[in-house]
Amino acid sequence: MLTSNVLSPQQQNTAVALGFFDGVHRGHRRVLSLCAAQKAQGLTPVCLTFSESPRAVMNGGEFFYLMTRRDKVKVLEAIGMEQVIFADFRAIMHLSPEAFFHDILVKQLRAKALFCGFNYHFGKSAEGDSALLQRLCGESGIVLTVVPPETNDGEVVCSTFIRGLIAGGEVERANQLLGARFGFSAEITHGRRLGRELGTPTINMPLEKDLVLPKFGVYASLVTLESGERFGGVTNVGIKPTVGGTVPLWETWMPDYHGGEIYGQTADVRLLKFLRPEQKFDNLNALRGAILRDGEQAKAIFRQIGESAT
Repeated sequence: MLTSNVLSPQQQNTAVALGFFDGVHRGHRRVLSLCAAQKAQGLTPVCLTFSESPRAVMNGGEFFYLMTRRDKVKVLEAIGMEQVIFADFRAIMHLSPEAFFHDILVKQLRAKALFCGFNYHFGKSAEGDSALLQRLCGESGIVLTVVPPETNDGEVVCSTFIRGLIAGGEVERANQLLGARFGFSAEITHGRRLGRELGTPTINMPLEKDLVLPKFGVYASLVTLESGERFGGVTNVGIKPTVGGTVPLWETWMPDYHGGEIYGQTADVRLLKFLRPEQKFDNLNALRGAILRDGEQAKAIFRQIGESAT
């Protein structure tokens, strides 16, 4: 799959999925899958997204994502996108809706079919909506598919709602709406080796600074090592108050891993279930006892659902 940070003229006719697709949740997947299916009609499936959230740019302030760009590319490729364009939103945000449609979608991307969600907006100040897009497509002979909202238990599936679930520790429900497990991949780094002293050696991973931070606490997790081996894990997200920590960390103990050192390798950790809040214990023995109990819970959860996790 081709990825690009630059909008450039296409050499073939395309089907284009429009949206930021943060988290590539179940609603997003419907849009993208319909677009990918256009390959059978001789069109190249293209995802037109942005390198940073348009909402973050327009509203200012901090913004926390559901997925790293690296993971987003993997998922988009698995769905069937043949090209992903991470456009610079700041460079085109002042275009009128009509200019965005004609200059970008028609002239540069050679779009013959467009796919978007029901709440898609485009152009300067997000003035364009699906109704305007329908009119412009009709005038240009482009087929437009507007995908209705995906719902779950009466709730519309959206990135903002899922972000709130993760921040509240409700990762099971968040995973259900995402259609995948929340987490990320990163290089394993050295820590304080406290886990080793306790008999529960952990892998430490630097937090992705722009990724939504889950509620502080202990989670059952699925760990995939660089070798492809998968293990149930106990992941602690927080500051480790028992030992006087102050900086949020993401560290994982794999009870059934008995291999050698894996510092410098990449691990993928996905959260499965919130086990308990982070707490300050009276001493290290009490902490060790809690971790061992967490490990038994995590192994049971991994046996039940972890092997099917993605």
